[in-house]
Amino acid sequence: FSKLLCEHSRQRLHVVAKFPVLSQLLPVVVTVLLTLAAAYYIYIPLPDAIQEPWKLMLLDAGFRATMKVVRNLRWLGLGHFIEAIRSSTENMENLGEVLVGSESGWGVKPGVRVSDTTFDGVPVRVYEPPAGGEGHLRRAVMFFHGGGWALGSASEYECCCWSGGHTTNHCCVFRYRMYPEVLFPQPYLDCLSAAKHFLSQEVLVRYSVDPERVAVSGDSAGGNLAAAIAQQISTDDSMSRKFSVQALIYPVLQALDFNTPSYEQNQGVPILYRTLMIQFWLQYLGADPSLLPQLLANNHSSLHQSAITPELRARVDWTVLLPPKYKKNHKPVVVETGLEGLVKEVPGLLDVRAAPLLAGPEILAKCPRAYILTCEYDVLRDDGFMYARRLQDAGVTVTSDHYDDGFHGCLSFSFWPTHFDVGKRALRGYFSWLQKNL
Repeated sequence: FSKLLCEHSRQRLHVVAKFPVLSQLLPVVVTVLLTLAAAYYIYIPLPDAIQEPWKLMLLDAGFRATMKVVRNLRWLGLGHFIEAIRSSTENMENLGEVLVGSESGWGVKPGVRVSDTTFDGVPVRVYEPPAGGEGHLRRAVMFFHGGGWALGSASEYECCCWSGGHTTNHCCVFRYRMYPEVLFPQPYLDCLSAAKHFLSQEVLVRYSVDPERVAVSGDSAGGNLAAAIAQQISTDDSMSRKFSVQALIYPVLQALDFNTPSYEQNQGVPILYRTLMIQFWLQYLGADPSLLPQLLANNHSSLHQSAITPELRARVDWTVLLPPKYKKNHKPVVVETGLEGLVKEVPGLLDVRAAPLLAGPEILAKCPRAYILTCEYDVLRDDGFMYARRLQDAGVTVTSDHYDDGFHGCLSFSFWPTHFDVGKRALRGYFSWLQKNL
C-alpha cells in the first residue's frame, strides 16, 4: 500500500511539473472556493431600509458561528453552551478594550468613578461622575442589561453608562443572576430587591441622589425587568420613594402571541430571530425546549386554554392596540384547540412579573412616565407599541421613539467593533430624553 501511495504522489507531482500552470491556478481556485463558501454562509437577505447591511451580516455570521461551536462543545460534554457564549463575549470585550481603548467610545470616560458593590446581595456596578458642590443632589438611572435573561454583563454596557454618567449623573447596572444558574422568578426578584435597596433613604443619601429623580431602565430582557419592577414599585404602598420615569429599549413584554406582525415580518432578521426569542422564553420559564414548535404556532394560547381569559387576550390584541400602518395585511393567528394544559405547566406565561404587558389598567395607571424605544426590524417591535398604547390608555404620559431603519440590539452596537449609525442615533435619542425628563 505504501509503495502504491508513493507512486501515486510521484505521478501527481509529475503532472504538476509538466503543467506548471496548474500549480499557479490551484491556490487561486482554493481561494475562490473558500471565498464563495464564506459569502454563502455570511449572506442573508435583509430589508432594503437597513443601512450597512454587510456589517450586520458579518456580525450575525459571527454570532451563528459562535453558537455552532459552543453547542458542539456542549455535545462533547465540555460545559453549558450559555457559559461558553459568555466566555466568548468577555474575550471580545477584553480584545476591544486593548485594541481601541476609550478614544473610540470603548470604556469609561475620564472623571467617571466605577465601583463594584452589592445592593441587598445583588452585584451592582456603579458609575459616578465627579462630585458636585456641597449639598448638590444628582440624578440616577438603574439599568438592567439585556441578553435573554441568559447573556450580558455590566461591562458590555459601559458605552451607555459613561454617557449616562455625564448626562444623568449616576448609573447603576445590575448583574442579576441568569439562566442556567437560576430560572424565573429569581432574576426578577434579584432586581426588585436591589431596586428597593437603592431607593432606601440611606442609600440615596450615601450617593447624594435626588429621590425625585431616579429612573429605571433596561434593554430587551432588561427592558422586561425594568417594566415589571416599575409596576411593582409603583403599586407597593410600603415604598415611600418611587421611580420618576421608566425608559424601555426594545423591551420583550409578552409570550402569548409569537405571530404579531413584527414577529412575522422580522422572523428572519438578525440578531434576534423569532425562534431564538422563543428559546429564551422557554429557558427563562424553565419549560421543556421541545415546546418551541407549539409556541411558534400559538398552540400554547389557543382558545381552549381556559386560564387565558378574554380580558387577558384583550391586553395583547394587536389588532386593536397597534397603529394601523403596522398592521398591514397581517392576520391574527388564533388557534381553536391547542396543547391542553400548557399554560398550567408553564404558569410564568401569564405572570405579570414575566409578562408586564398582561398587567391590568389599574396597575398601569400608577406607573411613571415612560420612554419606549422600538425598531422597525425587530420581532419585539409590537410588544413596545402595544405597551405604549396600553400605558397611554391608562393615563400615563409616553414618548415613543421609533427607528425605521433600526434592528434589535442596534443601540448596543453603537461602538467598537461595529459603529452602526442607527445605534448612535438611538443612543443619542435615549440620553436626550433622559436629560430632558429626569
